[in-house]
Amino acid sequence: MAEKALLNIDLPGIKLFKRGKVRDVFDLGDSLLLVASDRISAFDSVMPNGIPDKGSILTQISLFWFEFTKNIIKNHIIESDAAKFPADLLPYKDMLAKRSMIGKKANLIPIECVVRGYLSGSGWKEYQKAQNICGVRLPDGLKESSKLPEPIFTPTTKAEQGHDLNITSREVEDKVGKGTADFIRDASLKIFKACSEYAEKKGIIIADTKFEFGFYKNDIIIIDEMLTPDSSRFWPLDRYKVGQSQPSYDKQFVRDYLESIKWDKEPPAPKLPEEVVNRTREKYLEAYKLLTGKSTL
Repeated sequence: MAEKALLNIDLPGIKLFKRGKVRDVFDLGDSLLLVASDRISAFDSVMPNGIPDKGSILTQISLFWFEFTKNIIKNHIIESDAAKFPADLLPYKDMLAKRSMIGKKANLIPIECVVRGYLSGSGWKEYQKAQNICGVRLPDGLKESSKLPEPIFTPTTKAEQGHDLNITSREVEDKVGKGTADFIRDASLKIFKACSEYAEKKGIIIADTKFEFGFYKNDIIIIDEMLTPDSSRFWPLDRYKVGQSQPSYDKQFVRDYLESIKWDKEPPAPKLPEEVVNRTREKYLEAYKLLTGKSTL
């Protein structure tokens, strides 16, 4: 039986840096503490109830991928074992265990680095209108959920509030410079190819995902989360069928429920029924087990 969802991360005496939709970030001076709550968001709104264990699942999946890709790109991880955190965090170690990490303080590159291997979601909608996504021309005759000939880089702005907006690679260059733009594009594609090939062997299609990068000293490193069910579309390989939407291991189950009740997507968000909460938790946990090979968190 799952425990109650942890919605609020309160660490008296520890300076709050930023509270996001899912993660709360605390300032430790020369590093940051990232804590994943059990909150879940959809359509840019946070649901009033969460998914038990979700923060732990997301954190453990991210840690798995950071380790998997460490020879491709440097990452922000300093420590992920709460028992080894600084002394002023130890009173909170039971709450922080499994769901937190201490990371390097990087200067954020303000681009959401989206990579798509399949045609779905907003990419499918854009393709139907103009046969391209973010200025990338695609072949004729693709259907919903079609596998693309090659993964494509389709960046967006990183909005503090509201929706991220699709931009072209040229617009990325204008924002961050050609050298940085080329690096984050090439790194995103390389990471996606390596990880999606691995995931497919485990029975999961990674249809698309998003990465975030930052400058740390003289390097560009990958930060935040990585290839989780919150930042990616995960599909079961054995149920994949082109020409339709796919069953998934991500929060599509929540989105589908919200669409089914005709929610207008304006706050406040509706409470999720217990069945939706339990099914979503099962999906996240199944993805974690398949990817990491571990049977428990």
